[in-house]
Amino acid sequence: MTRRQRSVDVVVVGAGPAGLAVARSLAEDGVGVVEVLEREAVAGGVPRHCDHRGFGRWGVTGPQYASRTVEAALGSGARVRTGVTATGWAGPLTLDTTGPHGLERITARAVVLATGARERPRSARLVPGTRPAGVLTTGELQQAVHLHGQPVGSRAVVVGAEPVSYAALSALRRADVTVAALTTEEPRHQLGRARAAAARIGHGVPVLTGATVAELLGRGRVSGVRLRHRDGRLTTVDCDTVVFTGDFVPDHELARRGGVALDAGTRGPAVDGAFRTGVTGVFAAGNVLHAVEPALWAAREGALAADAVREFLEGAGPAPGGPAIEVAAPLRWVAPNRVAPQVPVDGFVLRTAEVLVRPVLVVTQDGRRLHRQYVPRGALPNRSLHLAGAWTGMVDATGGPVRITVGGRWGTSGRGVFGVMCVGC
Repeated sequence: MTRRQRSVDVVVVGAGPAGLAVARSLAEDGVGVVEVLEREAVAGGVPRHCDHRGFGRWGVTGPQYASRTVEAALGSGARVRTGVTATGWAGPLTLDTTGPHGLERITARAVVLATGARERPRSARLVPGTRPAGVLTTGELQQAVHLHGQPVGSRAVVVGAEPVSYAALSALRRADVTVAALTTEEPRHQLGRARAAAARIGHGVPVLTGATVAELLGRGRVSGVRLRHRDGRLTTVDCDTVVFTGDFVPDHELARRGGVALDAGTRGPAVDGAFRTGVTGVFAAGNVLHAVEPALWAAREGALAADAVREFLEGAGPAPGGPAIEVAAPLRWVAPNRVAPQVPVDGFVLRTAEVLVRPVLVVTQDGRRLHRQYVPRGALPNRSLHLAGAWTGMVDATGGPVRITVGGRWGTSGRGVFGVMCVGC
């Protein structure tokens, strides 16, 4: 079948918060033809089926937020095409697509990847047992409840105890499903005090920590989960629905096919502070970089990436290259993960594999300390912590990698003793 060939100025892949923010900003600035490709039938991304409040101003639900961002992008003059999937690359800035109008080959002056992230299903988590019906991810649950009004069961176990797990709890209650427990293999939940109290006290849902799903039970339909507790005990919780939450991974398949280098920590495209990948003219923003941050953070990155795309199109962007940013255990990853010369960075987002109590983050390059920052609230696995970016101007562009370590604990003796938030101290 012949592919129709077209050219645009900027093509954005993904019509979630990040992609729509990129498109709106570029179109408002008169960059030219800005086209957004969305494989789903409706644009707006994950917020479309997150029927809880807290998006944008207080009281705005996910569907309301999604509708407003789509309207804003369209109102700016950007094209938003739904039901269109980018299947591969025919060149560094040329995408092959398929959609309602058949096969196309779209060449752009710049490409922005905003493909978002997805939860790993039960199969990817290698949970033993049979393969019964009634096993869902949070996204599948929310779409069934909020978009399609489908029944999902009567008694559920939620695997995970982090913010997205509470969203699953909310969707299950909306569907009149009793929640038997929230379980996590971590030594403590990551819900935050208010949400944990709401789950235990307000909804009567126990939060079981240090508990791993050892097996799914049931044949035609799930009948329960077998849990292995930290002390080795095995217990069984009866249920007809299991919702696996969290454990997000960037949806990086298109980036990988295009030869875009991936960061080993985030498993998303490696980018610098200007959201540039290693392929000239290809940018990435939002949760494809770091699964997973709130919609407002993704939209913020989209707007910042639009500035970098605009500079690139005008031939005024910063010089490419710059050292990589590495993290040391117990930190898991950092994004952005490269330092570009002369590119100011508002801040970095990091994740930890362990609970950190009053940590001090230390940034160094070739043994030279660039920054030290106290994190007053500590850090939990599956919850973000943020690092200021003012120190990037001190990086030697020809030097070795920048390293971020946990240099001690605030107010204790040893490394990092009585650290202060400072640059170059």
